Amino acid sequence: MAAAACEGLSSAGTDEADEAVRGTCEDASVCKRFAVSVGYWRDPYIQYFVRQAKERKAPEINRGYYARVHGVSYLIKAFLKKTECNCQIVNLGAGMDTLFWRLKDENLLPRKYFEVDFPMIVARKIHHIKSKPPLSKPIMESHSGDSLLIDSHSLDSSRYSIQGADLRFSSELEEKLKKHNLDVHLPTLLVAECVLVYMTPQQSASLLKWAASTFPVAMFINYEQVNMTDRFGQIMIENLQRRQCNLAGVEVCKSLDSQRERLLLNGWETAHAIDMMKVYSFLPQADVKRIEGLEFLDEKELFEQLMQHYCICWASKDSSNLGLADIAF
Repeated sequence: MAAAACEGLSSAGTDEADEAVRGTCEDASVCKRFAVSVGYWRDPYIQYFVRQAKERKAPEINRGYYARVHGVSYLIKAFLKKTECNCQIVNLGAGMDTLFWRLKDENLLPRKYFEVDFPMIVARKIHHIKSKPPLSKPIMESHSGDSLLIDSHSLDSSRYSIQGADLRFSSELEEKLKKHNLDVHLPTLLVAECVLVYMTPQQSASLLKWAASTFPVAMFINYEQVNMTDRFGQIMIENLQRRQCNLAGVEVCKSLDSQRERLLLNGWETAHAIDMMKVYSFLPQADVKRIEGLEFLDEKELFEQLMQHYCICWASKDSSNLGLADIAF
């Protein structure tokens, strides 16, 4: 997903880098829509945000997205269960993510759900929401109180809010979120998927520190690259660089230990990190068997290598003793 990590810098080089990062939002959404169309998981909303892929995606890519969506979703639902939905979610660099609509369908909405991304991506998402009843209707149904606030770069209802903001500047981010009723005393889940890696280590550290110091009861979920110093990792970096996409934060993606350490050094009490091959092995095996029957996977070794170069990390702090430290696969 795209991260609003470089917005607001004026040099031409940065504009180009921003554009490349925004492109990752489109790529991820198209890949998800394709996997959904093949039957990997159900998402009736993705079709309203993104076109169908022009060509087939490789089976290892589809399985990778399956593991990502289910792995992140498992941790989110564990947090919602511990807090009994008496919480808020902040989705950082949310792109065209459909989680709000899917949680509503399952009666699992938190008290409020926030999304933040590049203003340009937010404007596009708001346009889709406004023009497509299957997207706008659930927001209206869950809304109570005064009329909805909406302009080209933000939409705010009582349960759903989307804002264009720059994730490098925590004070600006906090100001925008509080303006739309972010409650720092409420248990808070922050989610970042392929977001921190596009920020410098200093910028991501600042964001993590802000989150840990702002919310007394919180959990942070981070999905991104890992083990990036080996040959396979180098090839991944080179492929992205060919598209002018620079992984500014890749040095933190050295290992699972470096991922854990970053969280602990920036104010989080507990931290875990596991690669996606391990996540895949923890998912309900009956469903894994089902999706493995959808397409023949020729490149088993390539699939395993890919999965060993992505990870899910999660960290918590829990002054209310809700048991957030016990959340695990």
